[in-house]
Amino acid sequence: MSRTVWVIAGTTAILLLFGLVNANGDLGSFGITVMSGLFRAMLLFLVAAGLSIVFGLMDVLNFAQGTIFMIGAYVAYAVHHSDAVISIIPDPNIRFLLSVIAAVLVGAGLGGGLERGLLRPLYARPIFQIVLTFGVAIVLGEAVKFIWSTTPYSWTGMFSFREGFFMLFDQRFSTYRLFVIGMGIALIIGIGLLLQRTRIGIIIRAGVEDSAMVEALGTNVRAVFTLVFTLGCAVAAFGGAIAAPFLGANPALANQFLLAAIAVVVLGGLGSYGGTAIASVLVGLAVSVIEDFVSSPGINAPVWASITPMLLLVLILLIRPSGLFGKEH
Repeated sequence: MSRTVWVIAGTTAILLLFGLVNANGDLGSFGITVMSGLFRAMLLFLVAAGLSIVFGLMDVLNFAQGTIFMIGAYVAYAVHHSDAVISIIPDPNIRFLLSVIAAVLVGAGLGGGLERGLLRPLYARPIFQIVLTFGVAIVLGEAVKFIWSTTPYSWTGMFSFREGFFMLFDQRFSTYRLFVIGMGIALIIGIGLLLQRTRIGIIIRAGVEDSAMVEALGTNVRAVFTLVFTLGCAVAAFGGAIAAPFLGANPALANQFLLAAIAVVVLGGLGSYGGTAIASVLVGLAVSVIEDFVSSPGINAPVWASITPMLLLVLILLIRPSGLFGKEH
């Protein structure tokens, strides 16, 4: 068994064992910790997946990814709670679906416009790309504050998945958490199949290895780059939309998820889609376990939760300097 598999298995076992011991063997409390970790992991993956795909193909680290996630949350909230939309579509389930679609379209539009209008001339200048996407994140963040103000919005409109519950280990869990976890798993599988089993996936992977050769064979690599960047931003906006019913919409979402997502991408191995998926689960479980452990009065739990991804990243990189599935150089 390779060192990577041992690291993944060992880290997972330690986290689960620590969570179980911290719960004093109570399966109900342990189940809450694990469910919370998986829920957080899937939200992290939806931000980190776009970062990983874009970096893997284009070597672009998109610092606006967290802001796109935040915009997805705001757009979904605005559409679902709009009086005009409610008067036309009174069914909250259809309205929620419409709000998610609207968020994805806005995210895709922003991603396509950013790649075609701003990033394309800077592919040979990586430092400029970082500065540009960081600046775009700031501009979009200020635009969000101008449109929706800095006041946090709590999701008040209910729909079937949001209202439902299920029982596990004598504990009641929201069906929506299970829905988010299921959507994250579905995207992990779906995007993986897209990259590995379809013609466009073959073109994308070939473009990573030798874009000049793919261009010589008659494929418009620039169009493929635009498609990939658009897909990455659309996935991030989708994540924000499905997170909104739980987290609401507020300006803090951008940085809250971006920093953890960058840690996930580095931990999984830069450009490794599978590594990003596994690292998301590890980080999500770690944050949930540590959050539960430091929940005692007098301990600043949010601070520990925010630094946990970085602490896990440091520990893993001491064993695997290139990340779990990164290439050795």
